Amino acid sequence: MRRSAFSIVLALAAMAAPAHAGALRDRLYDPAGGVLVVAHRACHRPAPSHGLEQPVPENSLAALERCVALGVDLVEIDVRRTRDGVLVVMHDAKVDRTTDGQGRVADLTLAQVQALSLDDGDEPPPTLEALLRAARGRILVNIDLKGPYAAEAAEVAHHADAADWVLFKAKAGLGAPPIADQPLYRDLAFMPMVAAKAARRARGLGQITALQASGDHQIPAVEMVALKHEGFVAVRDAARAARIRVWTNTLAEKGLKGMLDQSGDHRALRDPHKAWGRLIDQGVSIVQTDHPAVLLDYLERRGLRGRASIALADAGSPPPASTGGSSRSR
Repeated sequence: MRRSAFSIVLALAAMAAPAHAGALRDRLYDPAGGVLVVAHRACHRPAPSHGLEQPVPENSLAALERCVALGVDLVEIDVRRTRDGVLVVMHDAKVDRTTDGQGRVADLTLAQVQALSLDDGDEPPPTLEALLRAARGRILVNIDLKGPYAAEAAEVAHHADAADWVLFKAKAGLGAPPIADQPLYRDLAFMPMVAAKAARRARGLGQITALQASGDHQIPAVEMVALKHEGFVAVRDAARAARIRVWTNTLAEKGLKGMLDQSGDHRALRDPHKAWGRLIDQGVSIVQTDHPAVLLDYLERRGLRGRASIALADAGSPPPASTGGSSRSR
């Protein structure tokens, strides 16, 4: 009964997109359009400063609704495929940690997955299509594919009439042509990921960024993956030259490669200015976090929701003493 009522609420919400929905994608592509907040696995944590005292399930429709209510810019979700070929939203290979069931997603049918209940709630794991329909026109969705099913996910996005609200991503290698120009992404937003291992030297990481941004299909941002400060600067400066955003994650203690929790979420909860603030001041304009409400409050206090620091510094500015890298959602 409660699931049915919740489904009705979601359906009504998806039909009533807010007036500013048309500006969401434009803001993603505007490097001076303010710092954007990405909620890792959606807004599952409590947000007491916003009157939300209890957690909700990660990667759930309830967590999506919380993101919309908070005013988060992007919701990051994880996608896997069931035994009968349906894409569902689930981070782990197994359902054991997040539901009342057991087994690998790949070994379960859609019916078996949807017979489960997510922890901290009473809803089943959603399908990708259901989540995209609920998000359409209300919030951007960053898809983290846990397998080789980008073409299937793109088909779902089009079928759900949500292509304008979805951001795909994939790692880019040295010398690789612009991934965004592949036919799969020509009418979808795509963001390349630049990892520390993609090039032996920092200069190569900057070259990867520049080449990925040079295609016919514009990219909105580049995601940094576990970069040390030399790589950070090279990618940041290439992104500035290309007028695209810089995305970093501050999940757990992975904000700085090789240094102890200097820009991760744990540090940010103690001192947001020295963690999130430092990254933003150095040119980051998209931050993915497990604590989106806290980050939103910090950005509002600093007046950073309406402008981004990417346009403030020269591309040739000297490397900072230490700088934030990023680790892909795991």
